[in-house]
Amino acid sequence: MNKHTIEQISIFISVTKWLFISSAIGIVIGASVSLFLKLLEISDNNRDILPFPHYYLLPFALMLTIYLTKKLAPDAEGHGTEKVIEAVHKKSGHIDVAVIPVKLFTTIMTLFAGGSVGKEGPAAQIGAGLASFLSDIVNFSKEDRKKIVICGIGAGFATVFGTPIAAAIFGLEVLVIGLIRYDVLLPSFIAGFSAFFTAQYFGVTYTYFNIHFQQYVSLDLLLIAQVVLAGVFFGIVSDATITMLGVISKQIKNIPRNLYIKAFMGGTFLVVLSFLVGDHYFGLGLGMIENALQSPPYNYSDIPWYSFLLKMLYTSITLGVGGSGGIVTPIFFIGATSGHLFGTLMDNHVAFFAVLGFVSVLAGTTNAPIAATIMAMELFGLEVAHYAAISIVISFFMTGHRSVFSSQILAMKKSDILKIDFGEDVAHAKVGMKDQDVNKMQSIRDRIIEAREERHIGRHKKRSKKTETKPDSL
Repeated sequence: MNKHTIEQISIFISVTKWLFISSAIGIVIGASVSLFLKLLEISDNNRDILPFPHYYLLPFALMLTIYLTKKLAPDAEGHGTEKVIEAVHKKSGHIDVAVIPVKLFTTIMTLFAGGSVGKEGPAAQIGAGLASFLSDIVNFSKEDRKKIVICGIGAGFATVFGTPIAAAIFGLEVLVIGLIRYDVLLPSFIAGFSAFFTAQYFGVTYTYFNIHFQQYVSLDLLLIAQVVLAGVFFGIVSDATITMLGVISKQIKNIPRNLYIKAFMGGTFLVVLSFLVGDHYFGLGLGMIENALQSPPYNYSDIPWYSFLLKMLYTSITLGVGGSGGIVTPIFFIGATSGHLFGTLMDNHVAFFAVLGFVSVLAGTTNAPIAATIMAMELFGLEVAHYAAISIVISFFMTGHRSVFSSQILAMKKSDILKIDFGEDVAHAKVGMKDQDVNKMQSIRDRIIEAREERHIGRHKKRSKKTETKPDSL
């Protein structure tokens, strides 16, 4: 048997193996995450039974969330995706099975009480946890378990958002900045589609926006210039989101108070703040996202220009004090509303720029430009894809080597004049300028200082000359 035949047979066996495994994983995860989504829907529909606004429960829900997480599954803490990335890199994909029920219950509880979190992180963590559990039962190798867990991430995202291709790519892209594991690409696609169709079978519905029928966007140079400017703006918004999440989390940890007291204080602060700014910033915020993506929005007054800043604050505090839930849905809110602001400032194509913000801030905050571009196609149609790609890549570069997922590994640098610690996670990697470029910058700065000093000396000499030649007054 020749070399080529052996190679083809081996590849066929491998493809068949992963076709079966990833299909089974996708079905299990699709069914499980569908249950999670149905329970969320039931809890959301039954808020009206309360004799008071549901978000009054937020301080108590946050305290209970911390208690259950600490006692039953510490890895269920936070926004989910971060812990999954950490498990893939540091634990060969092993995830404690207790995370699944704890994450499901605490996220439903946090969202029911109005916590500003998302549902995709818990879905990814539930999917990855189930994949890890099943791989342990079947006794897969560490490398195969890692692949299966990566498939679980994509399957969880696909079930929530209804974008199986983007979800599969996102599950791969968020692990390492600048590197995609092509050996897991096929299993991730199969798991994503399998989970997506399973969710549809169980009655999960998705919303898609065809911007082509709402905004007729022509290809012109002025619009391209606006898209480039939008990419810069969304990069700044992405950077601000990462900064606020990190700073507020750190400041809350430094407060010398009991965890439960801090959770109660944080929840109470958000409730009190809602009396001033309204209750649009609690929960998922899907209503305002959909409003921003309409052309024109049903009611412009429902989207204040500062909406994205308030969503940053609400999400940062909810997660900072111990709330359970994802980060991507709040990122969509921040992106869509900041895009609405940009479109309003440009005085045209408001819904179009809201779409660009939706996907560009996702790319900037998570370092997933390919997944974000594909998501633009799947959610909004091919007509916006070429513009979205420009804005997305600019936003991706603008945020530098930072991320809302601090466990992401660096495998690329976004500028040639930087030196990066490749292989380190973004939380610990050292980023600085190359020595020769530092010397160039120092030389330029020295020349600027010298030029300023020379101008100052020249002005002083002119003044002295005028004083000497001035005639004495009579």
